Amino acid sequence: MALQRRLVLGLVAVGSLLAVYILCVNLEKPGSWSVAPLRHFHGFSSSSSSSGSGDSEDPRERWTPPPPITTTSPPELGGPESRSESRSESRSESRSESDGLDGTRTPTRGPTVQLQQEPTRAPGPTEPPFIGDNYRSVEDPPQTDCHNGIRTHVTETEFGGRFLKHIPVLQSARDVSPEQHRRLSRYPGTHGWGALDYDTLQDTLSVLNSSANWRMLDDWEQRSSGSECSSCAVVGNGGILKDSGKGPEIDGHHYVFRTNGAILKGFEQDVGSRTTHYTFSTNTMMNSMRSYGGAGYRGPPQSEETRYVFLPDHDRDYLLMKAAATRTVVQSGKERGKDPTKYFGEDVSAEKLKMYHPDFIRYIRNRFLRSHTLNTKYKNIYRPSTGAAMLLAALHSCDQVSAYGFMTPDYKNYSDHYYDNKYHPVGFFINHDLRMEMNLWQQLHKAGLINLYMHQRTEDETGHESQIGPGQGDRL
Repeated sequence: MALQRRLVLGLVAVGSLLAVYILCVNLEKPGSWSVAPLRHFHGFSSSSSSSGSGDSEDPRERWTPPPPITTTSPPELGGPESRSESRSESRSESRSESDGLDGTRTPTRGPTVQLQQEPTRAPGPTEPPFIGDNYRSVEDPPQTDCHNGIRTHVTETEFGGRFLKHIPVLQSARDVSPEQHRRLSRYPGTHGWGALDYDTLQDTLSVLNSSANWRMLDDWEQRSSGSECSSCAVVGNGGILKDSGKGPEIDGHHYVFRTNGAILKGFEQDVGSRTTHYTFSTNTMMNSMRSYGGAGYRGPPQSEETRYVFLPDHDRDYLLMKAAATRTVVQSGKERGKDPTKYFGEDVSAEKLKMYHPDFIRYIRNRFLRSHTLNTKYKNIYRPSTGAAMLLAALHSCDQVSAYGFMTPDYKNYSDHYYDNKYHPVGFFINHDLRMEMNLWQQLHKAGLINLYMHQRTEDETGHESQIGPGQGDRL
């Protein structure tokens, strides 16, 4: 009996050891609970191809995560934010070598838990993927021979570390490739091509195939009149311009930039009469025609020297631009059947059309107007205002910039627009951070990079002698 008991105990012990071994082997295999790598959740895209952010759109949008998209990174740019983004993208690429052109992944082996572990990060700030502080760089020769312009002076200011001299301000046919489309499809709205299919992009930008399309000051040789430096007046529509008498001064610049509901007739003495560059999105232009028609706005300014600079918020902008360049009606979308000559005149041609590069809009958002809104649920509809995009584009294109009609700290003293019949307070919307923009204009003015028009109050108005900020009246 004793022998039998020992045999039974031995068999039980061997069985227990075998069960433990089998359990350990099973635990080493990946199970159905494995979590997908985090790279599958890069950013968000709109649930509709027409979503985005216009000057007065309803910000209550619904967003859904996009499928994973493989990207190719441009050369690393300066600054800690750019280096952090570059490291993040390179890690994503190293795990996605077998990704297909459509952004889907063809696995070469089964997933393992080890793939979920991120490499150790170097010390320093990190960025969420939707920020995308990494941009294309272009090496176009300078258009002027100015030796004392903004591009020279900016290195001596607090903006030197964030100002990129080779950022593409405008996009054109030379920017279209499957690789660039995959890279920029990560970003929605005006910051990328997230809601734009490749065929529409290629079909549209193919008509922007001359240097006039990727150069902001495309006629400088004919306009310079021997001057080494280009001067640009950037004119907002703020009420501060009413009774300013700044019209002749504005028209005296080489170039005059305007945006949205720019009403000139009857206000020439205060705002001038010339327009060389008109910035708009299709949405803001249509909104302006509806909202300011009673004040006299009939559409964009039209003249031989006027260029039309699209700020692409939706596919609507690409479709309208293509129709204008080819002198045909809009083929599809919300503006289907509309004649672009109604907005841009009978002499509109591809050479008069320009379109902001999504890298540039994302760059000015990230480095100049990094609002707290980016930390909220509205982060995907936030963008710089149309006027801010215009002013910062001039800062990157012109040698000297004077800004008129932009918001200043005493904005409550003026109506929203210079053409208002009665006082209207400035309107604020979640998709722009106008107070942050106002502070930026003050900083750029103080740094001597722009000459910002600010109302000079008299002693009778304020009870003490007025003071104008540093740089007022000075030009580079």
